Amino acid sequence: MRLVFAGTPQVAADTLAHLLEHSTHEVVAVLTRPDAAIGRSSRLVPSPVAQLAASRGIEVLRPARAKDPELAARLAELAPDCCPVVAYGGLIPQALLELPKHGWINVHFSLLPRWRGAAPVQQAILAGDQVSGVTVFELVAALDAGPVLATAEYQLGDTQTAGEALAGLEKTGAELLALTLDAIADGTARRTPQPDQGITLAPKLTVAAAQIDWTAPALAIQRQVLANNPSPMAWTQFGGQRLRVLMAAAQPSSELEPGQFRPEKHRVLAGTGAGDLELLTVQPAGRKAISGADWGRGVRESGRFE
Repeated sequence: MRLVFAGTPQVAADTLAHLLEHSTHEVVAVLTRPDAAIGRSSRLVPSPVAQLAASRGIEVLRPARAKDPELAARLAELAPDCCPVVAYGGLIPQALLELPKHGWINVHFSLLPRWRGAAPVQQAILAGDQVSGVTVFELVAALDAGPVLATAEYQLGDTQTAGEALAGLEKTGAELLALTLDAIADGTARRTPQPDQGITLAPKLTVAAAQIDWTAPALAIQRQVLANNPSPMAWTQFGGQRLRVLMAAAQPSSELEPGQFRPEKHRVLAGTGAGDLELLTVQPAGRKAISGADWGRGVRESGRFE
C-alpha cells in the first residue's frame, strides 16, 4: 500500500523507522508539525519524524494547520491507500479522514476505551493500573473513539516511570502497526466498535498538577513521581526553591508528619498522609539530579517541605 505517515516526536520517528525497515509498504510522504524552537535557542528545528524522512529522501509535509487547503490538495495528489498516525499532535479534519481508501490508522498507548486522550500512559500509572497496552484503531472525528483493528497488552511495573513504559509500548506499537497494515492490505483486518462502557479520559499532565501534596498517601505520591518522569517532573518547595523529585518509593513506616523530612545515613524519608516516602533521586533548582541520600547529607537536619 501507499502510505502517508503522520507523526512528530521521537516515538513516532522510531515507529516510522520500524515500518521502513520491516514493511513492504511504500511511505510516499510524512505529515508532521512545523519546525519548532528547542530549549532556549530561537533556532527552528525539524521534528524527529521530519529529520528521519529527509534522511531517507521522503517528502515532508508540515502545514501550520491540518485544515490548510494546500495539504488536502497534496494528499489527493499522493493518493495514499492508508495513513498511519503516531502522536501527530493535531486534529485531522473530516475532509482529510475521507481521502485514503483505508482511512487513518492511529497507534494509541492504552487499551481503549480506557484512557482516551493525550497522556494515556501517565494517567494509567497515576491510577495504579497494572496492565496497559497498545490499540490500533481507525481515526474518527470523536476523540480516540474509532473502531479497533488490533490490541496488545503490556504489563506495567510497580516502579516503572512513564518514560520507561513508553519505551516498551513504543516497540509493541510499532510491531502491531506493521501487522495491522499487512492485514488491511490482504483484506483480513476487522474493525470492532469500542464499547460504551469503561471510557476514561487521559488529559495531558501539567506542571501545576505535578506539585506534590504531602497529605496524599505515600503510594499515590510514588505513582505521581513515576507518572511525571521524564516530564514535567513531580516537585515540591524547599527553601523558597523548587525541588524536583525524580524517583521515590513508598515505605511501610509512618514516622513523620505530612511534608516533614528526615535525612538519615543512607536515605531521606518524607512524611505523607499515609506512610513515609523515601526520596531516591532529586534535582535541586539549577543543579543536576543527585541521590536523595546525597541531598540529605547537604541539608543535614530535618525540616519541612513548603
